[in-house]
Amino acid sequence: MIGIYFSGTGNTKYCLEKFIALYDKSIEIAALEDKDTIEKVAYHKDIIFAYPIYYSNLPKIVRDFICENSDIWKGKRIFVIATMGLFSGDGAGVSARLFKRYGAQIWGGLHLKMPDCICDVKALKRTPAQNKQIVIEAENCIKSAVYNLKNGTPTKNGLGLWCHIAGLLGQRLWFYRKTQAYSDKIQINADTCIRCGKCALVCPMNNLSLSEGKMTANGRCTLCYRCVNQCSKKAITILGKQVIFQHSV
Repeated sequence: MIGIYFSGTGNTKYCLEKFIALYDKSIEIAALEDKDTIEKVAYHKDIIFAYPIYYSNLPKIVRDFICENSDIWKGKRIFVIATMGLFSGDGAGVSARLFKRYGAQIWGGLHLKMPDCICDVKALKRTPAQNKQIVIEAENCIKSAVYNLKNGTPTKNGLGLWCHIAGLLGQRLWFYRKTQAYSDKIQINADTCIRCGKCALVCPMNNLSLSEGKMTANGRCTLCYRCVNQCSKKAITILGKQVIFQHSV
């Protein structure tokens, strides 16, 4: 078995690590964007696959990873973990349907509410105490899901028809285009930016680079918000115009 994850500011990685620690500490964990991850997947039949949900849909980088490696999933047994700021409906189901199309068996699904990581809009902002409680509740859900998996009754969050409908009508139908292409909406304040390069180092898409003395974006943002949350000068925004709160687990 192997654990594969994509994580923006660390919520999803945190949840997968907690899940693996309770299920079997010997299981290897690999980041989706690592160059050798797909080679590692080829050697394992059972996979714990974790990612965040954006607008009740898959981040573009996650969808591309699944589809571009479609031949690797046949015969795999996959347990899906989907993290979200509030609600997704079928957060686990959106990847599960793709995996099944490519011949995988869906072992189960788990939805975990975690602190919001989008730091340049006011929606879903909570106090540190509230965020701590959200993490505690997520950890309790993980413990329950691991217990169920070990006892042969895996959790099935987000995998049913009604979940599919809820995800479609809740957000995905209205914000479908937000996740169907990489974004070119990153704004970098040249007056504030100190060109330290931290944003480029954490970007999973290699979308940011230092060119002619300034940081530039190359139109391939997957909305993970790593760069915005890591920028010490709050020089980067994507959806909003001002960084309100930075967050990283």
